[in-house]
Amino acid sequence: MQGTVDGFTYGLVTPVAAFLMAALGAALGLRCTTRSFHTPTWRAGWLALGSLSIGSGVWTMHFVAMTGFTVQETPISYDKPLTFAGLAIAVVMVGIGIFIVGYRGATRMALITGGTITGLGIASMHYLGMAGMRMDARLAYDTPLVVLSVLIAGIAATGALWAAVTLRGARSGLGASILMAVAVTGMHYTGMAALDVHLHLPPTLPSDLADVLPGDRPAEMIGPMLAGPGCFLLLAAVMLMFDPRAVTGEPGPDPRAGQRPHGTARQDAGGARNR
Repeated sequence: MQGTVDGFTYGLVTPVAAFLMAALGAALGLRCTTRSFHTPTWRAGWLALGSLSIGSGVWTMHFVAMTGFTVQETPISYDKPLTFAGLAIAVVMVGIGIFIVGYRGATRMALITGGTITGLGIASMHYLGMAGMRMDARLAYDTPLVVLSVLIAGIAATGALWAAVTLRGARSGLGASILMAVAVTGMHYTGMAALDVHLHLPPTLPSDLADVLPGDRPAEMIGPMLAGPGCFLLLAAVMLMFDPRAVTGEPGPDPRAGQRPHGTARQDAGGARNR
């Protein structure tokens, strides 16, 4: 029996909140990536912080969006280990993509490779999170839409990384974070459109069936869900406190600024001899 799926149970509230979570995580993460180019000695730390921020934002976006997902005929619960495995996958694979771009720069191969891996990380997190759902039903996917969802994630992630490493300033950072949020939310809802739910149970079973399904109810997962945004919001506050240039994208002070360029020194010396 085909299940009655509703991905917008609370209207536009969950899609908008999910998009904002993805944009916030991307804004911090991409700023960290940009900042890494101005502080070579701390580059690995900035890139790791960016990976954590974007990965947390991606995972949180997914779970916020999933709170608006229901199947009318059956309750849904979540397997906690698989749900948090999605967070680890997102952070690790996004981190690989960011480190490639962070150390190789804005070369074509680095952007394509890094953007592809980042997009695959976003997609892997989504489909692993879907595998963590527990309901008495079988999930089936439309292959062309699944492929389209992965392409959306990869192309938009590549564009966001390109903007982060080649453009400067707050406006470009905002545009890159919005593009990354489009990659995440576009991939998510395209993947959800590919989903069909085939029920194993008749629709007349009592509503307390949730008591026999393994896993945690969405209400029980609200605390862990908020851990992601809390993590990168705290990191953002610390960064703003100690390094405001991470937001504006301005380069840090040049440690050689107090030294006169050799060319200038030679010119001065030559002028002195002529006099």
